[in-house]
Amino acid sequence: MATNHLLEIKQYGQSIWMDNLSRDIIQSGELKNLVENQGITGITSNPAIFEKAIAGNVIYDADIEAGIRAGLPTNKIYESLIFADIRNACDILRPVYEASNKLDGYVSIEVPPIIAHDTQATINEARRYFTEIGRENVMIKIPGTTAGLPAVEQAIADGINVNITLLFSVESYINTAWAYIRGLEKRVALGKDISNIASVASFFLSRIDSNIDSKIDAKLKKGVDDIAVEARLRAVKGKVAIANAKIAYQEYKKIIKSDRWQALAAKKAKVQRLLWASTSTKDPNYSDVMYVDELIGPDTVNTLPPSTIKACADHCNVANRLETNVEQAYHLIESLKDPDINIDINAVMDELLTEGIEKFVQPFQSLMNSLEEKVKLLSPV
Repeated sequence: MATNHLLEIKQYGQSIWMDNLSRDIIQSGELKNLVENQGITGITSNPAIFEKAIAGNVIYDADIEAGIRAGLPTNKIYESLIFADIRNACDILRPVYEASNKLDGYVSIEVPPIIAHDTQATINEARRYFTEIGRENVMIKIPGTTAGLPAVEQAIADGINVNITLLFSVESYINTAWAYIRGLEKRVALGKDISNIASVASFFLSRIDSNIDSKIDAKLKKGVDDIAVEARLRAVKGKVAIANAKIAYQEYKKIIKSDRWQALAAKKAKVQRLLWASTSTKDPNYSDVMYVDELIGPDTVNTLPPSTIKACADHCNVANRLETNVEQAYHLIESLKDPDINIDINAVMDELLTEGIEKFVQPFQSLMNSLEEKVKLLSPV
């Protein structure tokens, strides 16, 4: 039998979660097989994933009709569909949750992306989702926006597991880590247990390279007189996301050495793991598993879409590389400031966050529109 390289990754302290969820994979037994035999120890979802799962899929029609009969508005029908899928996925992953001492076995669901800039609405929805789904191993996704981080802090203080999403810059990761710590400290001050709360910080990868590569390609297309400058531009392509992630991990190591974290660790707090997101390679010239191979290391999660799961099982080259070439990573990021390259990494990260929210808002609204159409179609005349 061929080696499943996904199973090797666990030896290095990294968990593999799948970035996909639909009723089809729950009912067919595919999800159960992935969890029991393929090394998948968690699930992430987002509005784009649910749009693909629900739009045009008859598997949800009976529940949509039940919602119509109950007189539910479209948004409540939507929630009834996704909450049911999340609960069932949580139940399938419950054995992993128990066996890992509540470190893994989580299923992530995002609060509506249209409230990404509203702190109180995000807190309210995080609380409601956590309560209504009613599974200990559900993880509520909150975007790492300026408005999102106070919501993260409060949700953690409330005892809600949180996946902070749409992190691009190292600074945004650091801010996220301290929001988690502040939330735990608030909970400790209330005399409550913090040992059963989990959080991940979802650090996005391929979108960074796609953005920066397009900027470099535009410079090359204009024409570069100096061969050395052209070589320097080309050397940056496809390298920034991984370098950025390696630097973020170094910040993680500093944070867990801090006195504030150590005080929480003494009370059995779980580390907030960095989760590598947006890991499907967008450029066919790059390895389809480069965002896996280069970032394997302890206390991390990598969340992979189904195509990358298959590719990695087949040909990932598994080794602990998260702390290799770290000095080069710092040099690479610093080199973006050079006049010959001249790419403002902070501007790129801001652009990506704005785009990232829009990439969740659009499918969410599209799904609500298509669900509205389906409700009209299935409603009795």
